[in-house]
Amino acid sequence: MTLTVVTLNIWQEQGPWEQRLRLIALRMQSLRPDLICLQEVREVPGSIPNQAATLAAALGMEQTFEPAQDWGGGDEGLAILSRLPIEQRDFCELPFTANRSRRVCLGAALRHARGLFWVFTTHLAFRLADGALRERQVLEVDRFVRSHPSPDTAAALLTGDFNAPPDADEIRYLRGLTSLDGQRTYYQDAFALCNPGIAGHTWTSENPYTKALGWLEPDRRLDYIFVTPMTRLGAGQVRSCRLICTEPDPGGIYCSDHYGVLAEIQLFGDPGGGG
Repeated sequence: MTLTVVTLNIWQEQGPWEQRLRLIALRMQSLRPDLICLQEVREVPGSIPNQAATLAAALGMEQTFEPAQDWGGGDEGLAILSRLPIEQRDFCELPFTANRSRRVCLGAALRHARGLFWVFTTHLAFRLADGALRERQVLEVDRFVRSHPSPDTAAALLTGDFNAPPDADEIRYLRGLTSLDGQRTYYQDAFALCNPGIAGHTWTSENPYTKALGWLEPDRRLDYIFVTPMTRLGAGQVRSCRLICTEPDPGGIYCSDHYGVLAEIQLFGDPGGGG
């Protein structure tokens, strides 16, 4: 009943992207996650095959892709790769403005031996001054997740690049620490639960690829795996969480300008439990 999930922003076709994509595949083959949630996935007809489909083929996984914006002759979007069958999919458009990139949240219902459950991934506005926009976006993400309930016996997962550190109101809202627009919610922050007091930066000056966006504030935790509240029977218990893809290959190539996050989660409750 323990599921291993990864979230990783794969940085489009920036830098040595073909070598990076092969390195991501190698790292995922070693980690063997059950689910991989990807952001900044690119597809350009005639030059860049869909990066999620390429990774899924290399890993023997199913995948679903949703474009968020069209540019550079192709699309950029989100993807979910799964070792479990993908039985349903849905997406919603998030609030955005005319001078900001279109953003979406992608969801997939996966078939486990114990039943269906939902996993979601998203990528929020990235500019430092976009906090109010991100607040509107997380309100819509929360509404979308809640409109696709997993069974009471299962957890739901929300992952992605939220482009905000843990003390930002948009993240505090998801963690149940503040209200937005009169609304409250609660998700478990997997990394914070398992690593109290650890910064866990996923956008870090240690990674040379972040210099391409050197005007952004460095050394922040921007990438998250959120889990719906744990039930009495143990569904949603976060067993471990850590950063991944933090080291380059021998040639100095990193997987991305972001580090990834991996969590092990007890997906379903123990039917023999009590409480």
